[in-house]
Amino acid sequence: MLRFLLVQCILLLHVSLNASTILVKNIDELNAANKKAQPGDVIILQNGEWKNVIIKLDCNGTADKPIRLKAQTAGKVVITGESSLKIGGNFIIVDGLYFTRGYAGDDAVISFRSSKEKLANNCQVTNTVVDDFNNPKRMDENNWVLFYGKNNRLDHCSFRDKKNMGVLLAVILDDDRSRENRHSIDHNYFGRRPVLGSNGGEMIRVGVSQHCQFNSNTEITNNFFEHCDGETEIISIKSGSNLVAQNVFKESQGSVVLRHGDNNIVRSNLFLGNDKVATGGVRVINKGQTVTNNFFYRCRGTDFRSPLAIMNGIPNSPAHRYVQVVNANISGNTFYECSPISFGEGSDAERTLAPDSVQFSRNTFYNTRDSIIYKVFDKMNGISFSNNKVSRAVKQNLFPGFEKNSLTITPAVVTIPGTGTKVTEKNILQLAGTAWWKTTSNIAKKQTRIIANCANATELYAQLEKPGAKEITLTGRDYIFHRPLNIAGNVVFKTSLKEYIDFHTVPGMLTLFELMGNSSLTLHNLKLDGSDVKATHFIANDSSGPSAHFNITMAACSLRYFNRNYGCENFIYLYKSSIADSIVIAKSYFENNATHVLMMNNETDDKGYYNAEKIRFDKNTFVNQKGMIMDIYRGGNDESTLGPDLLVIDNSFDNCNTEDDAPLVKLTGVQKTNFSYNAFMECNPQKSLIVYKDTVRARHIEIRNLFTKSGNIERNNFVTEEKNNIQ
Repeated sequence: MLRFLLVQCILLLHVSLNASTILVKNIDELNAANKKAQPGDVIILQNGEWKNVIIKLDCNGTADKPIRLKAQTAGKVVITGESSLKIGGNFIIVDGLYFTRGYAGDDAVISFRSSKEKLANNCQVTNTVVDDFNNPKRMDENNWVLFYGKNNRLDHCSFRDKKNMGVLLAVILDDDRSRENRHSIDHNYFGRRPVLGSNGGEMIRVGVSQHCQFNSNTEITNNFFEHCDGETEIISIKSGSNLVAQNVFKESQGSVVLRHGDNNIVRSNLFLGNDKVATGGVRVINKGQTVTNNFFYRCRGTDFRSPLAIMNGIPNSPAHRYVQVVNANISGNTFYECSPISFGEGSDAERTLAPDSVQFSRNTFYNTRDSIIYKVFDKMNGISFSNNKVSRAVKQNLFPGFEKNSLTITPAVVTIPGTGTKVTEKNILQLAGTAWWKTTSNIAKKQTRIIANCANATELYAQLEKPGAKEITLTGRDYIFHRPLNIAGNVVFKTSLKEYIDFHTVPGMLTLFELMGNSSLTLHNLKLDGSDVKATHFIANDSSGPSAHFNITMAACSLRYFNRNYGCENFIYLYKSSIADSIVIAKSYFENNATHVLMMNNETDDKGYYNAEKIRFDKNTFVNQKGMIMDIYRGGNDESTLGPDLLVIDNSFDNCNTEDDAPLVKLTGVQKTNFSYNAFMECNPQKSLIVYKDTVRARHIEIRNLFTKSGNIERNNFVTEEKNNIQ
């Protein structure tokens, strides 16, 4: 026995002495090190920029001697250009990489496989950042992390600003090698995913519809999700037996959605809505789901984004549609100043099966601001209510099983069952994400700001070519443009002149102001004469469909004599596959123009895509307008997005008409509109004034508008009108 132990010690010493630390300076040296790597080896990437590299690891460590790939200094190995990381071995740990200023093309940025044959098992990516690493075009889809194999871990990593199509992180279950995988996604930071304007904007998806009947056993724990607004699903569970626990969701417009698959658990999470519009919680579908001990703090979502939405199902539903909620346990949750939860959400002619065999118990509703705490869309005899407590201030007549009490609640703290550990925003910040990135790269840098006067177009072109934000004052009376004004970054145009400024463009120009991605154009206090503007579009975005967003603001401006007969068809035109965060036209005066004002009608693929999230017309005057005020299109029956969100408040429209049979305002699939306190006087008589067309549930409001000798309004059942005056 003693001899045997001595031999074992000698063998272990031999392995330890053979372990190497290898510094590599380029991709060729890294590939060579990968081929030679033995258990216990450490491969160190030299600090610096690694551009256009595919890091492929298919070496094999052991449980007690993994192979490590480390940055020489965490965060100092900067991976740029068209680059990616592929792991297809066993017991490999990758530590300290920084992906920025680049993209991965069709591939994932990080993939737990090096080929279809070589999957990763028992591997880990830690202390790594992916920051704004997007394909240049919005519709060029890819993922940032793809999980394959089994027992892999992603921890203490940070992800920010995914803008192109595709789920940020997906767990793939396409064959037995990746099912029952027991992956861990823990202690990561997922931040600032802007609105995608289509389906596919989740942060995490576990499984897909066609594999939803398989178990994944993935655990998503102790992560921090902040401003994740891509679409209605933050985490989309499409498989069975997964755990979502002890995460914090801060001001994110979406929910944890148990979309497909059975026997999933959502436990001890903190949902910090902080009164942000459309902040949700948990949506429940399928069988055997458990939602316990979660804290929902000032979540203000509605419908599918309700703090809790228990869905209706479809009779004989295939697994990939809406399976009836059966045998769910929803208990011990706290709702603090939240909008109403939903029972039977989505009930319609197809989704007719109400929840059944649901235990709804020991939940607490503290509310001093809403008259109701829940909405009911179908019969509720399949839900057993017991020991639920409600604030006395709530006026709703409640089901048996709800009791009004005087409640005292410590806000925004979740206790992990069986441990006494408290989960708060503060302590999750100390645990989640990459420490070096939070203290360095995540700090906003001051942007160079140029303030300039420009008397002519030549000076204007010269200023726009300079990097940095710009505030440009127009001091001349005539500007002759021979090419588009390229708007990159934040650009403001203004003037102190009281007279109209004449703009001239050469024939054949497509756009005068052309916005690139990550740009913002503001026109302030300009009086512009467009009688010699021949550009087809006065303002348009980059036609390539960039993944980066943009913004347009027009404030206190006056525009006259723009005319399609001279060549100018549209004031603002947005191309297919692009998206603006906001378009604002406020306190502006439009007179004697023969152009369309806002055209967003190119997304005709009927996939739920649209071109601007928020649109606001506020306190404007339109006189003798010959052309459509707006044509906005969002087709299809997708229910995963909020927009567009249109606000038309306190505007005056006088003698505004279209030259053909088109309506003055055409809204197709727009999700939210508010027309209030507007005056339409002799606008489009004998024709349509406003047309609403919807295939999915929308919210349209008309309040206190004046319609004088104007055309018809084609409303549908989603329009609510109040105190309009028709003369």
